[in-house]
Amino acid sequence: MTAIRVLPDPSALADAAARHIVEAGQAAIDARGGFSIALSGGSTPRELHRRLASSPLVSQLDWSRVHVFFGDERCVPPEHPESNYRMASETLLSHVPIPSAQVHRMRGELEPAAAAASYEEEMRTFFGDEPPRLDVILLGMGDNGHTASLFPGLTAVHEQQRWVVAEYVGEVGMWRLTLTPPVLNLGREVLFLVAGSGKASMLRQVLEGPYAPDERPAQVVRPSPGEVIWLVDAAAAANLSPATG
Repeated sequence: MTAIRVLPDPSALADAAARHIVEAGQAAIDARGGFSIALSGGSTPRELHRRLASSPLVSQLDWSRVHVFFGDERCVPPEHPESNYRMASETLLSHVPIPSAQVHRMRGELEPAAAAASYEEEMRTFFGDEPPRLDVILLGMGDNGHTASLFPGLTAVHEQQRWVVAEYVGEVGMWRLTLTPPVLNLGREVLFLVAGSGKASMLRQVLEGPYAPDERPAQVVRPSPGEVIWLVDAAAAANLSPATG
């Protein structure tokens, strides 16, 4: 199932996403005793993180029962300015009462293949050997159609066995770690956050164009039996046909 919500601007998008995560998180805790979420990198989640860490939302989620994972990571040390973990720590994790053992970061400082294997092992320890069903997976979308670190023309978008892979992305000149389609498509909810006019053309191609994940990797995210929700601001939604947006 796919749902699209258009918000007026990035601030409203962050507010809506934060409220949604708190509600989904507490529902998961009530139903299953815990809440698992995969965070994303990029600029759009920063304001979302700040909302989650601020009053009154921060008190509406039982952070002692939250486990945080990551959808992807740059192969850099955790203190590096480009580390997704560092961004999440500075904007969210250091401001909420979550036990440090419940933050499962990708170890980007390791050799890439070893880092991917290490993270898959950590996920298997937590979820068991069945592919993991994260309660919420946060994703963004680049203006080239990439999501997580699934980039156009590369192999990770076709992975069907491994849960985590490392791939060198020539487009950005660095190694990346990423969750793979089998994990992304088992999420109970996948929440895309897309903002800005620079994403408008690609968003229309992803949502309305033919299925071509080699060109538009975000199209590979089709959770079953879960739900994918697109929260987009008006600028990003500008090119969508009325039937879509």
